[in-house]
Amino acid sequence: MANTQGRPPLPPPSPPASTTTTVFISNLHCPSCIVSISAALNALHPPPEVISHSIVSHEVILRHSDRVPVDDVVDALELAGFEVHSIFQDPEIRVGVQSERKSPEWQNSLEQAVSRWRHSRGQAKEDDMMKRRKHVEQCALCRVEEEDVGGLRKVRHESESSAALTEKEEVKRQEDVGEVEVDGDGFVFVDDGAGDGVWRATLAISGMTCASCVASISRVVKGLGCVRSVDVNLLTASGLVVFDGKHHTSEVVEAVEDAGFEVTLQSLVEVAGASAKKTATVPGSERWKATYSVGGMTCSSCVANVTNALKGYAWIESVDVNLVSNSATVTFTGNDHLTEIQEAIEDSGYDATLDTLLPVGQQQAVVQERSMAIRIEGMFCHHCPPRIITGLNDIYGNKIEYEKPPLNEKTGLLRIRYLPNPPDFTIRHIVNSISAIDPIFKPTIYHPPTLEERAHDMHARERRRILFRLVLSFSIAIPTFILGIVYMSLVPASNRQRCYLMESMWAGNIPRIQWALFFLATPVYFFAADTFHVRALKEMRAMWRPGSRTPFFQRFYRFGSMNMLMCLGTSIAYFASIVELIRAGLKKSSGSLSDSYFDSVVFLTMFLLIGRFLEAYSKAKTGDAVTSLGKLRPDEAILVGGSESGDRKISVDLLEIGDNVRVPHGTSPPFDGLIAAGSAKFDESSLTGEARLVDKEPGDTVFSGTINKGGAITVQINTVSGTSMLDQIISVVREGQAKRAPVERVADVITSHFVPFVVFVAISTWVIWLALGLTGTIPEDWRDKDSGGWELWSLRFAIAVFVVACPCGIGLAAPTALFVGGGLAAKHGILVKGGGEAFQEASSLDCIVFDKTGTLTQGGDPKVTDYEIQEGCDVETALGMVKELEESSTHPIAKSLVAFCASKSTSELALISIDEIPGKGLKGVFKPSSETTTSTVIALIGNEAFMADHGVIISASKSAILSKWKEEGKSVALFALSSSTPPTTFTLASTFAISDPLRPEARSTISSLHASGIDVWMLSGDNETTARAVGASVGIPSDHVIAGVLPSQKAEKIKYLQRTLPSLRKFGSRGKGRATVAMVGDGINDAPALATADVSIAIGSGSDVAVSSASFVLITSDLRSIPTLIRLSKKVFRRVKFNFGWALVYNLIAMPVAAGALFAVRTGGGGHVRLDPVWASLAMAMSSVSVVCSSLALRLNWRGLGFRVEKEEGEEERE
Repeated sequence: MANTQGRPPLPPPSPPASTTTTVFISNLHCPSCIVSISAALNALHPPPEVISHSIVSHEVILRHSDRVPVDDVVDALELAGFEVHSIFQDPEIRVGVQSERKSPEWQNSLEQAVSRWRHSRGQAKEDDMMKRRKHVEQCALCRVEEEDVGGLRKVRHESESSAALTEKEEVKRQEDVGEVEVDGDGFVFVDDGAGDGVWRATLAISGMTCASCVASISRVVKGLGCVRSVDVNLLTASGLVVFDGKHHTSEVVEAVEDAGFEVTLQSLVEVAGASAKKTATVPGSERWKATYSVGGMTCSSCVANVTNALKGYAWIESVDVNLVSNSATVTFTGNDHLTEIQEAIEDSGYDATLDTLLPVGQQQAVVQERSMAIRIEGMFCHHCPPRIITGLNDIYGNKIEYEKPPLNEKTGLLRIRYLPNPPDFTIRHIVNSISAIDPIFKPTIYHPPTLEERAHDMHARERRRILFRLVLSFSIAIPTFILGIVYMSLVPASNRQRCYLMESMWAGNIPRIQWALFFLATPVYFFAADTFHVRALKEMRAMWRPGSRTPFFQRFYRFGSMNMLMCLGTSIAYFASIVELIRAGLKKSSGSLSDSYFDSVVFLTMFLLIGRFLEAYSKAKTGDAVTSLGKLRPDEAILVGGSESGDRKISVDLLEIGDNVRVPHGTSPPFDGLIAAGSAKFDESSLTGEARLVDKEPGDTVFSGTINKGGAITVQINTVSGTSMLDQIISVVREGQAKRAPVERVADVITSHFVPFVVFVAISTWVIWLALGLTGTIPEDWRDKDSGGWELWSLRFAIAVFVVACPCGIGLAAPTALFVGGGLAAKHGILVKGGGEAFQEASSLDCIVFDKTGTLTQGGDPKVTDYEIQEGCDVETALGMVKELEESSTHPIAKSLVAFCASKSTSELALISIDEIPGKGLKGVFKPSSETTTSTVIALIGNEAFMADHGVIISASKSAILSKWKEEGKSVALFALSSSTPPTTFTLASTFAISDPLRPEARSTISSLHASGIDVWMLSGDNETTARAVGASVGIPSDHVIAGVLPSQKAEKIKYLQRTLPSLRKFGSRGKGRATVAMVGDGINDAPALATADVSIAIGSGSDVAVSSASFVLITSDLRSIPTLIRLSKKVFRRVKFNFGWALVYNLIAMPVAAGALFAVRTGGGGHVRLDPVWASLAMAMSSVSVVCSSLALRLNWRGLGFRVEKEEGEEERE
């Protein structure tokens, strides 16, 4: 503990003298901690003048009388239950010293002594004071204060009071309710939070080890009345909580802490409330539109169930349930019905989470503003923040808004909102302006740690904590092994050293070796196994504390986690040995040795920690897909023309939309953009999985994360951080990892009752063996002579049961495999938006339905290959009308007609009105081309069915030509005219044949799907002849082609296939009793079908990967990704089943063996078959580690063990 005294303060206006003390507290977590700390410190005599806190830096700053010694401050805090990590005093000036957040288990362990020995604060203090002196030299205001002896005390006191208030505002910023606040210096700070409404908190949770931990956290948090939904993720060490009222944030955090876990508030986002309240007085705003995320929907029946559950309310106007996006949009009157809507969805058997709430009719403006956080180093006094803000206001005026909390010298964070105007006003100008105010100010863009970074830090801290305890237990295990194993079992009884160790010492019949083992086991139990004891006690305290929301009877059949089993196993071994030691001490020395479990405590703890360390290390490796993607973006960029000296390197955080950056060979663009100069080849395999280089020319889009394999190019940035394709991919992967598979619910049920079951079995085992021994039912020679009686002998079986049982393997079986599978999918250009549920459905597909246009065909650039114009019809006019009509359509065939007609005709016609008939064609009304006639011209363009609807007569010769075109696999379009008003008859004016080339990989993809036993169908809105011709070209039988289907009818056809096709899979249909059908489409005309299918696959989404709501999103349009997706899904889910099977079989076999089910079986050496507690702990460790390693093995490119992309026909095997 560093306690450094600085120069005495100048005389204050009145005695006594005061001192500023800074205390770093490792378990300062939330506003409730601040209340407790304030109460403890205010109890001092005299109480402190000023108390300031910071949850972020875990520090408490108090200004108190010199009559209060620092030891009293520490004692007051420790008596209140807080762990003081370090402390220093400075009567002159408080210099901000950041402290690394420590584990609550840091105090009272050997780690504390080691850390304080290694980290001396003396040098840091000297450096800080040097910076302070340098600052005073450059700060005129501080020099005035130094010289103004009489006014120093007053200014310092006011400064620290203001700073304390600012710090408290920061700590409680989640509870501020004001929209605009003016601070003491007259600067306006904007705070959008209104406090009420619905909020979504992302929590970083440390200490979770198994599914039981997840269940206990979920159970405790759900018990809060304000909580709407809870989603806890074991692998990312995070939790997502949706609750009512911003002021309940601290309650949510406290609930997790009360459950026995460490928690940090990662982010707090308003789902609904503030924005709605601002428009509460707008007419019509009583109508609201709420969007809910609905979990558990698997088919259209689920959609119908949710819809029917909501339509019964009179105040609900409309309900739109989307199966693909797992969402429900409800338009209703009165936002006080929000809870009723959610309850209605949940009562129908599904999980519901409120995502957004907006008043109907509110215009959503396109937000062009940017919000940035700037960290400013070099601020050492309360004058610095006003200088910075004043300087910025002088330069930019109202172009910058300042967000709360306001800038202060403690945090150094300036949060601003501004509207960029490149090149005249950018973030670079703001940063440079701050530096120009004073050279000592060093601004940088601040990024709060992401969820993955938080999880990585927590995993690393957990590994360090376990590693320390492992080193301690391993170092003690060596002498324990020598004494307890070598001397007791391997050294002859006549050995002098062994005889010496067997002699009694100090008390009764206690030999020296037992005292030695006791002294060795004690530090291991209290300082190495303490991690199990502390967490187990926290779990029990959370369940049994006054005010606990856990139902009373539930406390007896749903409690505990793996920590409790480990705690019980080591505690029973240690304290049973203590009892046996006491019993031996009360006996006279006889030379006989009574047995104990002291050596078992050491080896148990060591093996348990080995398993926990390996599990923590390997578990962290399963969820690194997002981290790997995030590393693809460079940290710096070469800004072109950014200064008079030419190009310069800057941080990517300083780029704005419209900036030009140079991308040399071998580097990646910082953000997405268009090539402004130069051409190159790009390796996009990191995003798409495609190894072929892609040619890029001026005007083409390049993506962040891809590598330039050609010469240097210039790219104009058109996205910023958070909006690039790479950011969208990261968001989708993160979203998919958060969605659980239905099979994980089985693990939840098992693990929620696992610990009580194991406790019951262990106690029953001890009672049964004890009864059998005391009643003489089993032979006396079964008990070891030195076992200490039947009581201690039978305890060995109970300890083994406690230790060998492992719920971790069951809880990790599915999520680890799904996490690895999601990362593998992203590596091959497949984004798993549907998470575990999508993998589970895709692993048991019976049928895949392809859309024709844009899916099996290239779609993007079809060509008009043939056309005929009726005699007597003006070619220029006819083609001009076709062009005008089709320009309003986005269909690929329409685009081909527009391009063709534009190349043949320059006629400009006035289109009065146009109507689109989905799936058939377009109908338009044109102004007359001649002033001599007043009648309008009505034109039709579409398919044959559209012509038949309007009575267009097609001659035999024309019909023959159309048949010929269709047999060649071409689509046909017909154009007809009528000059009468209203139209009575239409005359065929022209016909067109459009060829949409097939994708080159389409045939091999269909063949691969057939080979894997999946039925393949095709849906098309085209005519039957053309559709069948295309189907035959790719290998789809004619009876599997459904043609002439309108977009609105495609969903019905999917339902028809679901009803009529048999299920080819005995397992995996999850009780649907029908075929599992997937739909593949580009989303243009097949959105309803994608929503209806069990598995929806969107292809060719490009940079809009986050827009699609399909189960799977293929970044490219390469159909070969679909067989890869199917094989990966099967592989992943087979691994999930294997992991479950292994974990269950392990427990079903290991627990009876540990309980002594095979003890009656004799071994070759005359012993008995039993599982000693030490070996049981090793077996338990290997159980969970083997499950995680099994999932990680999916990454290996080994046939049978890992996943590899099979070789397709005509291509080399793709990695």
